[in-house]
Amino acid sequence: MSPFATEGDTFEVLTMGRVGVDFYPTTHGSIVDVDIFQKFLGGSPTNVAVAAARLGHRSAVITRTGADEFGRFVHAALVRYGVDDRFVLPVEGSLTPVTFCETHPPDHFPIYFYREPKAPDLEIATDELDLGTIKSAGLFWATVSGLSVEPSRGATYAALASREHRHPTVLDLDYRPTFWTSREEARHAARRALTSATVAVGNLDEVEVAVGTREPDEAAEALLGLGVELAVIKLGGDGVVARSLHERAEAAPVEVPVVNGLGAGDAFGGALCHGLLEGWPLEETLRFANAAGAIVASRLACSEAMPNAEEVRLLLERGHL
Repeated sequence: MSPFATEGDTFEVLTMGRVGVDFYPTTHGSIVDVDIFQKFLGGSPTNVAVAAARLGHRSAVITRTGADEFGRFVHAALVRYGVDDRFVLPVEGSLTPVTFCETHPPDHFPIYFYREPKAPDLEIATDELDLGTIKSAGLFWATVSGLSVEPSRGATYAALASREHRHPTVLDLDYRPTFWTSREEARHAARRALTSATVAVGNLDEVEVAVGTREPDEAAEALLGLGVELAVIKLGGDGVVARSLHERAEAAPVEVPVVNGLGAGDAFGGALCHGLLEGWPLEETLRFANAAGAIVASRLACSEAMPNAEEVRLLLERGHL
């Protein structure tokens, strides 16, 4: 048994990858002119775990922080949001990453990563993984960002393979250009990882990196051809389309006043996990996930802004905030 596990431990949602501390401006405009920032827990797979926990699921995240005060903040925030932090370990000599952004609603949100010389969440090693817990999780979520360098790359491949194609095993296509030496390197890594996943999720830019096309149905067909059972493609202001081996579904966007669009995709991800675990019809899952994303886009934060199920249902019933 892993030293982190206890007898009978099973997580409904287990994510793996990036973590950090986000600093979001309290006013719109250039980072040059902003005077005040607010501090929040960040990192896409970490936010997905928070979103799933907010929707009632027993969640945990596998990641690494620096052995510093920001690392201690990460633990405190995870506990506050109901996410198990036992797989969050410090890396001596590393600093917990920080991220700054600008907000230019409705659709321009530049983001600035401070992760050099190497972020601790890329130091996850295969021999540190509790593969039994990963295999037994109700849903496992990994990211393409985690494939950008070793040892995280090998650990992510091993974690995905340990699932033995158990559904749902999600690969978030989460392509960040600054993490890679080339798009071709990212494409090769993503395609290899997709053979172990049962669900692929990404926006048009991300699916284009993975399969070479941004036409939604062509991209979905290509993703299915690589072995996934469900391809979910986010279309920004045009909503979302998903294809399984036997079904195609769409959902229109939910119109809200946008404050910060950066957390919407992670809220969508957590809500997607919820729908998949609940066994909902595909269209219902997409509508719920779109609404969850819209709620977070209407707020400044990511992790702290994740809605509960009642908030999402209320937005779907009303059609507006």
